[in-house]
Amino acid sequence: MTTVLIVEDEQDLAELVAFNLEKEGYLPVIANDGVSGLNQARDVVPDLILLDLMLPGMPGIEVCKTLKMSEKTASIPIIMLTAKADEIDRVVGFEVGADDYMTKPFSTRELLLRIKAVLRRTGEVESAGRTITAGDLTIDSDRHTVSVAGEEVILTTTEFKLLLSLAERLGRVQSRERLLKDVWGMSHMGDTRTVDTHITRLRTKLGACGDLIKTIRGFGYKMETE
Repeated sequence: MTTVLIVEDEQDLAELVAFNLEKEGYLPVIANDGVSGLNQARDVVPDLILLDLMLPGMPGIEVCKTLKMSEKTASIPIIMLTAKADEIDRVVGFEVGADDYMTKPFSTRELLLRIKAVLRRTGEVESAGRTITAGDLTIDSDRHTVSVAGEEVILTTTEFKLLLSLAERLGRVQSRERLLKDVWGMSHMGDTRTVDTHITRLRTKLGACGDLIKTIRGFGYKMETE
């Protein structure tokens, strides 16, 4: 059974989300503050985390950063849930490793769709099963690992899927809309700025190999070795 950790200090909302997840066949686990959420994530190692941004004890941003720094929990997909709607909050959430972002109030139906989309991306990555090399960059989609000049780079599930999508079409330009659909499984539900934010984060993590990802002004991105 797919386990979803709900880290949310609003008890009524947490229980409502848990109730709807149970109806869809998920196993929900609830934590009501940042520290207990972090501990639950380490103990349970859920398939996905719904993480509120504003939490007592430890803010959601810090919880996310801590999880993404640990090999045990780095690959757990995270959907941020927050009352904050400003673009800067979305950007910060993505920069620390969140895979998706939903602003309260949200519809349960959309939340369930986004959960399914994120989990589907994770499954697709795990089943891909081959190695791609571009310069000093090596992507092992079977082991879900990335290395630069032999040194492993820790990526989130979404960052990995984005990199893999670019590498599989080496030298071919991809629009932001195409990447959004292929990586996030979205069309009208998504914002192309999400792609830009993840590309920026991905380039930073890849260091010198970040230059392999080229911006095609006014259109999108491509990966090339020269």
